[in-house]
Amino acid sequence: MKNIQADAVQTALNTFKGQQIYVHFELTNGAYAAYRHGKFQASGGFVRNARVNVLHGKISGDDPFRVGLKTEDGWIFAEGLTAFEEKANESLYLYGLDEQGKLSVALQLSTVPFEEGVDTT
Repeated sequence: MKNIQADAVQTALNTFKGQQIYVHFELTNGAYAAYRHGKFQASGGFVRNARVNVLHGKISGDDPFRVGLKTEDGWIFAEGLTAFEEKANESLYLYGLDEQGKLSVALQLSTVPFEEGVDTT
C-alpha cells in the first residue's frame, strides 16, 4: 500500500470504463459518526460484490482524495481516501486511513468477484 498518486489512480480508474466490475465499499466511523450527549455513536456501512457498469471514474481533491464512479444506475462516491494499491490490471484498492493508521473507508474495484468469507450472522 502506498500514498495515493492521483495520476496513477486516475489511470487505473480509466481501465474500468465501459466494464462491469465488482465493488467492495466499507465505511467505519466516517462522516456520520458523532458524539451525542457525551457518548460516541459508532457508524458504518458495508457493500460487497455489488456489480456495476462503469461509465466514468474520477479522482479529485488533494490528500485526502475523493473518488466518484458514474454507473448506469447512479453514482458511487468515497471520500477521505489516502492510500492505494493495484493488482495486475484486475483490481484497484483505495483506503482512507486516520492519523493512527486505522481504516475509516475502503473502496475496492475489481473485474473479478471478491472472495466471500464475510459472516454477518
